[in-house]
Amino acid sequence: MTNALENRADELRERLLKVQQRITDATAKAGLAEEPTLVVVSKFFPASDVRILHELGMTEFGENKDQEAAAKAEELAEADLHWHFIGQLQSNKAKNVVKYATMVHSVDRASLVKALDKAMAREIEAAEEAGKPARADLDVLIQVDFGEEFSSEQKTAESRSGAQRGGVVPQEISNLARQISEAQHLRLRGLMTVAPLGAEPGKVFDRLREELTTLAETYPDATIMSAGMSHDLEAAVASGATHLRIGSDVLGSRPAVR
Repeated sequence: MTNALENRADELRERLLKVQQRITDATAKAGLAEEPTLVVVSKFFPASDVRILHELGMTEFGENKDQEAAAKAEELAEADLHWHFIGQLQSNKAKNVVKYATMVHSVDRASLVKALDKAMAREIEAAEEAGKPARADLDVLIQVDFGEEFSSEQKTAESRSGAQRGGVVPQEISNLARQISEAQHLRLRGLMTVAPLGAEPGKVFDRLREELTTLAETYPDATIMSAGMSHDLEAAVASGATHLRIGSDVLGSRPAVR
C-alpha cells in the first residue's frame, strides 16, 4: 500500500470509529437494544475508499447516481457488498439499478414501481436462461416528503437550495404501498425520509416512525426506517431509525467536481 493509501486508510479508520461511537452512544441514550445499520454514502468518492472501508468491516454502501454506482459495483464485484440506491431514480434507469442494488430507498411514484418490477422480471429471466441462480426480490422503501407538513417556509428554503429530494406526502403512502405489494418482484421493507431544511429533525423522524408503525400493521415486513445523516444521526436513532445514511462524517468533504 502506498503512503497515500496508508494515510487515507488511517483517516477513514479514525472517522469511522468516531461515527460508530456516536451511534453507540445515541443507541445507549435511547435505551435501545440494537444499534441501527450504518450505510456509508460513498457518492463522489472513489472505489478505493469503499475497498478500504470494506476492509474495516463495512458492507453497506449508498449511492445516488446510477452511472457512478454501477461502475463501483462492477469494480468491487468480488467483495461482499450491499449497495443501497438512495437518490432520485429515473424510471429508465431501473433496468441498470436492479443489476447491483440490494435496496432502493427512494421509491416515490407508481411509474417507478412498474419500471423496477419489469426490470427485475427481465433480470430474473436472463439469469434463468443463463443457468444462473436468480437474484432475490428487490427490497424497496417508500420515500416520504414531510415538507408541506412542517411548513411552507421549509419548502421554500429547500427550493432555494436547489434540493430535489422527492418523496410522497404521508397521505399517499398507503396507495403506493399497495402498488408495491402487488408487484411480483419487489418487497416493501419500510420508509425513508430526509428532514426538510429548517425543520427540527427529531420531530420529522418521530412522524416517520408513526407512519411506519401504521404501515407495518398491514405489511409486517415493513420494519425499516431509513433516516438520519451526518448532522442529525442522534435524532434519528432516538426516533428509532434502523438505517442511517452517513457520508461526510465518514469520508470527509466531497471532492471538488471537475
